[in-house]
Amino acid sequence: MEIKIPEVGESIFEALVAKWHRKDGDNVEKDEPICEIETDKITMELNAEVDGVLSVRVPEGTTVRIGAVIGDIDEQGTPKVATVPSTVTPPARPLPHISPTERKAARGEKEVIAEEKQDTLFPQGIRSEEPAVYATSTVPTPIAGEERITRQPMTPIRRRIAERLLAARQLTAMLTTFNEAEMSRVMELRKKHGADFTRRHGVKLGFMPFFVRACIEALKEFPAVNARIDGDDIVYQHFHDIGIAVSGEKGLVVPVLRNADRLHFAEIEKSIEGFVERIKSNKLAISDLEGGTFTITNGGIFGSLLSTPILNPPQSGVLGMHAVQERPVARGGKVVIRPMMYLALSYDHRIIDGREAVQFLKKVKEYIEEPEEMLLEG
Repeated sequence: MEIKIPEVGESIFEALVAKWHRKDGDNVEKDEPICEIETDKITMELNAEVDGVLSVRVPEGTTVRIGAVIGDIDEQGTPKVATVPSTVTPPARPLPHISPTERKAARGEKEVIAEEKQDTLFPQGIRSEEPAVYATSTVPTPIAGEERITRQPMTPIRRRIAERLLAARQLTAMLTTFNEAEMSRVMELRKKHGADFTRRHGVKLGFMPFFVRACIEALKEFPAVNARIDGDDIVYQHFHDIGIAVSGEKGLVVPVLRNADRLHFAEIEKSIEGFVERIKSNKLAISDLEGGTFTITNGGIFGSLLSTPILNPPQSGVLGMHAVQERPVARGGKVVIRPMMYLALSYDHRIIDGREAVQFLKKVKEYIEEPEEMLLEG
């Protein structure tokens, strides 16, 4: 049985064979994950459809077209000869690092090509698939300067991320406004109700549900932040599909909470936990990433104290959360220590005025500092 790259989306035409979980000639069982492929949007696993012996046709690191055959499973138990399609070119492998001592020893043990000739054939910065010099130990002598760099092609997901980030800069009038929120009340609620919340719902109560609800309430008051530009029109979206930026092994992805305004705190936490698990197991679907009216990203989980989040077009706004830090603040004419979080709102100035952006972020701050009001409304 042939193993083919499946169709995974209308606009996806190629995929990277990222990893083979089993080697050529291995016995595999039906439904066992055997291969990981990566497109410009998602990473997914291919499972064996039958029991048999695996024959690998296409090596890891090769990009192929959708529908291409990358291997076989012999149900009779006889391995097939692994071949690489002539239309596919495997990526060049970087030369291993060789120390100066090893290079000197290599030059002393066997005659080598003159350095002048080698420099002419292989100038610095150009990789040769076959090394120009071999010692008796078969350790290749690297090209001068080659040991200082390693070059590898971008993965499809990384290329897509780069394209979207560049487009966000080039196609929007992005600005960022900042504020800070005191987290005392939210932290008190989590401490008071956290154990009971976990017992009842099976998930921990984090910060994200509070910010999702705060943003939704603020979006209702400032609908331009939830809108998008389509040609010469402004499209006001009367629903709230909130993108939650999640860092995966291959890069940042933004799965979407559908109709987040209808979700309770536990449903928000469970949905985010589900996204994280599907990302780890490469089971996230393209439908999980499509759409979205507003995005929230939390750099605080990595320790970021302040940053400028970038827009996720065609969305017009993105909220950046950051690390909670105890800082001195003025309260009632006195300096006190409070747990504080910097907030950042990046927005498309073509559709959102500065006044609206500042007031939106101030409203989010107010809901976070007085979450009881938000909970009563929700």
